Amino acid sequence: MIKKSFTIGIIALWLLSWPLMNNALAQDAAAPGAAAVVKNAIDTGDTAWMLVSSALVLLMTPGLAFFYGGLVRSRNVLNTMMMSLVMMGLIGVTWTLWGYSLAFDVTPGHLDAKGFATGLESFIGGFDWMFLNGVVADKPDPIGYAPTIPHQVFMVYQMMFAIITPALISGAIVERVTFKTYFWFVLLWSTFIYSPLAHWVWGKGWLGAIGALDFAGGTVVHISSGVSAVVAAWMIGPRTDHLNNPHTPHNVPYVLLGIGLLWFGWFGFNGGSALGSGSLATVAFVTTMIATAGGGLTWTILEWVLRGKPTAVGIASGFLAGLVGITPAAGFVLPVGALLIGSITSVCCFFAVSFRAKLGFDDSLDTYPIHGVGGTVGAILTGVFATKAVNAAGADGLFAGNPGQIVTQFIGVLATYVFAAVGTFVILKILGQFMELRVPSSAEDQGLDIGQHGEEAYGEDFAGGFSSFESASPFAPKKVG
Repeated sequence: MIKKSFTIGIIALWLLSWPLMNNALAQDAAAPGAAAVVKNAIDTGDTAWMLVSSALVLLMTPGLAFFYGGLVRSRNVLNTMMMSLVMMGLIGVTWTLWGYSLAFDVTPGHLDAKGFATGLESFIGGFDWMFLNGVVADKPDPIGYAPTIPHQVFMVYQMMFAIITPALISGAIVERVTFKTYFWFVLLWSTFIYSPLAHWVWGKGWLGAIGALDFAGGTVVHISSGVSAVVAAWMIGPRTDHLNNPHTPHNVPYVLLGIGLLWFGWFGFNGGSALGSGSLATVAFVTTMIATAGGGLTWTILEWVLRGKPTAVGIASGFLAGLVGITPAAGFVLPVGALLIGSITSVCCFFAVSFRAKLGFDDSLDTYPIHGVGGTVGAILTGVFATKAVNAAGADGLFAGNPGQIVTQFIGVLATYVFAAVGTFVILKILGQFMELRVPSSAEDQGLDIGQHGEEAYGEDFAGGFSSFESASPFAPKKVG
């Protein structure tokens, strides 16, 4: 009876919100349409905001390292964190050498009347900006992506997205993949999957041309990494003791620190995607805050009602679900729409995590149930709640009188699913011909920190060493892993 009442209450809350949202749609449509404003010179305010946003997005990768690192067993924490941190070096270099050019270089003469690329350049960028040739610090980019900030600022901002996206995939394959395989996989994945997807959506490519909305990475970042994660987990196989031993987080405070850093950095992730410091950045900042709060609260209530106790890992997961869900919609929806997106996405991710557990599928840290499902739900709901009253350069969604936008969003989602899944399968198949995809079972039992890096996160001097600390005190925490 309690569960049924709770479900009815949630549905009623959503339904009661429709009139509020529709009233909000009647607000002055001229308010935050900053994306339609085109300036002709570098703006110092916009540049300052984008430099700060770039730093905020970079901070998300160490945040992800703590989030993932806390969720695994103690013998694998360094390896797990390294899988995020190495992206800051590897992708920082490859983006400079070729990744940025493949994602955003377009020949100005190959743009159609609406400003989108034609021919082959609608699918992949060119080579003119390799090694950052022509990417200068004193002029905007010549294509018009960000006309009020230096080209190098736009490049480095996009670099931060390219860094964190493949790091998300690691959550599905931790505690068994070899670091060598992971290194080469993400190098190839970022080149042949991420750069083309970024080009399709943000680089004047074909998905942008058909009107698919993705403000800050619902398809490019979250669906691509979530789908690739589940394919990688399937191909590499489950951990040897996956169904026999509990895999509880070894350090929940790490998880909470991680989600705090992620949420903080996400304001640059979404707010910076306005590519300026005006009213559109404000909209994205506010919707990010509201959706995340709604996601965390919804997950907590669900756990409390359905499982008896609200958990710290649960509220962190709810916050993350809200962040993921609002990402594609942040610059296109009103605050009430953002609240609904965060709440609905959290519900979907909550049950997706439960369903994954029932299946026994070893997506270690629920990368697909959070990022894949959350990105999918957020992308579709963008087609429901989007309105030109927020962003004149966007599109109206279902509740603003344009149900066709949902179809367009679905096309973008489907294209991303197919491309990421097939691409990941091919890359891992090729790598499997040259190297072992996973560590031997003996190395897995020992832990990847020692086997892959020759280090321990917690040595003998840490609280007297785990073994001596445990034997000396009846109040010592149980050793996990």
